[in-house]
Amino acid sequence: MGTSDDRFQDIRDGVRALCAEFPDEYFRKIDEARGYPDAFVDALTKAGWLAALIPQEYGGSGLGLAEASVIMEEINRCGGNSGACHGQMYNMGTLLRHGSEAQKRKFLPPIASGELRLQSMGVTEPTTGTDTTKLKTTAQRKGDRYVINGQKVWISRVLHSDLMILLARTTPFADVKRKSDGMSIFIVDLHQAIGKGLTVRPIANMVNHETNELFFDALEIPAENLIGEEGKGFKYILDGLNAERTLIAAECIGDGYWFVDRAAKYANERIVFDRPIGKNQGVQFPLAEAYIELEAANLMRFRACELFDAHLPCGAEANMAKYLAAKASWEAANACLQTYGGFGFASEYDVERKFRETRLYQVAPISTNLILSYVAEHVLGLPRSF
Repeated sequence: MGTSDDRFQDIRDGVRALCAEFPDEYFRKIDEARGYPDAFVDALTKAGWLAALIPQEYGGSGLGLAEASVIMEEINRCGGNSGACHGQMYNMGTLLRHGSEAQKRKFLPPIASGELRLQSMGVTEPTTGTDTTKLKTTAQRKGDRYVINGQKVWISRVLHSDLMILLARTTPFADVKRKSDGMSIFIVDLHQAIGKGLTVRPIANMVNHETNELFFDALEIPAENLIGEEGKGFKYILDGLNAERTLIAAECIGDGYWFVDRAAKYANERIVFDRPIGKNQGVQFPLAEAYIELEAANLMRFRACELFDAHLPCGAEANMAKYLAAKASWEAANACLQTYGGFGFASEYDVERKFRETRLYQVAPISTNLILSYVAEHVLGLPRSF
């Protein structure tokens, strides 16, 4: 179900074939154990799917965002959860766009092969949330090292990653002309950092999403791990957000189709009052509405991909795709749960697991209200509201 662009059928078939080896039961057990789908992520990596956006000269596939988004969509559409591994696909973007040739040669080929996992990005802090320019984590230059102090929160996949992209302030907030200046990006070797200045505290949460609070206490990292120019880190991070938002939109679309497919199948088979419940308009209409909204979100996703891949501005389209897709998947989730009735709450049907997973995307990465304020200010020309 769902319209699919024939250009991507080979990718869809390939990802579906791999996902078929990891049935619902696999993800259900991982969820119950609050575990990590190592076998699944390894299989995806070995097949090269997570290296889609890495250029061929560095060992990747050199595909566009459109193709990458189809890979993420299909993982979720098959009942998996891309949240376990999507960082490996887009976190390297900062390194690819702003790293030195030496850094790219050092890190990108092992990231492409899966020998190194770059699944984490340390930006968010407990006291600042989305107000990134006020971040308090500092990086002070001392000879050939930077010394990191501060705290981060909601930093995902740290315990299943070798490297992390870190945003820290190199010039005090009081000393910069523009509030977005004075922040820098570093690549952190987690094996050298954890227990030697970096403490990781896992956060138990509603979804089986490995995420953590990080504490930096005089962590030393080599100065050569600075990416690009000192003080330009905020701009570098913003560059990658359009790709992230568009990929997350695709994941939501995958979830949405999963919910509609499951609900339609169940509504055809479930007999109550001597007739399939799918015959009732009260069951049909919410599913039809969810499907219509998914199809619209899908078009906006491909529009954002088209602009991104043509190196054209796509901030508005990426934000709108994320907004529409997260909303559509959540509405599809509600319609699906309602269709299943009491059975929707039973773990064995997987609806409740996917229901929890897709709810995240109204909140992160970037909440719905921030997207609305972006469109109001940058598209409609209204005064900035914060």
